[in-house]
Amino acid sequence: MSADDLQKIAKRFSSLGWIGFWIQAVLILAPIGMLAVVLVRKAQGPDVRLDFTDYLAIVGLVVLLFTTLWSFRYTRLAKRIADPATCPSYASLSRTLWTGLWAGIVGIAISVLMILIDVLRLVFLFLKTPQGGVPVIRTEAQSRSEWVSAIDALSLLTDICTLVGELVIVGFTLWLLFIITRRASEFAQLPTASAE
Repeated sequence: MSADDLQKIAKRFSSLGWIGFWIQAVLILAPIGMLAVVLVRKAQGPDVRLDFTDYLAIVGLVVLLFTTLWSFRYTRLAKRIADPATCPSYASLSRTLWTGLWAGIVGIAISVLMILIDVLRLVFLFLKTPQGGVPVIRTEAQSRSEWVSAIDALSLLTDICTLVGELVIVGFTLWLLFIITRRASEFAQLPTASAE
């Protein structure tokens, strides 16, 4: 593989890594804000226990943070790819990309599950209300599962931001995996590939 080919591959790793990093960095703001609101409300309320969806949201946020940092790793990998003397082997690049791909898939699964849980909860709550659209305001303290508020819409926005962030990393990782797989035999001819 020529140095020019390595430069092109490195440029793709760098550009997709930076694009993925910044898209996810922006999209992670909504989930972090939502988590902060939920935790502050739980800490101020009488019932401070987190439920299953809160834990699932925290796991989804950790996965999104991991894939954001993994996108940044692609930019560091680009510098190594650009230099034929330090270019990682195909196997090493492939492992790195597969890790990012699986992390993105786990994040997508968590996001989809959270969206389903939130939407089903809203559907059941709206089915319990009068179908004529009569607004009802309740002032007595009730369980959070019995009323709808703006935080429910914010929760859905958070789930969608997380899903979009994970879809970005999966799409970019699949593209990078395709690029290096097409040239797998050429990576084997690099001097460092035989040393690894």
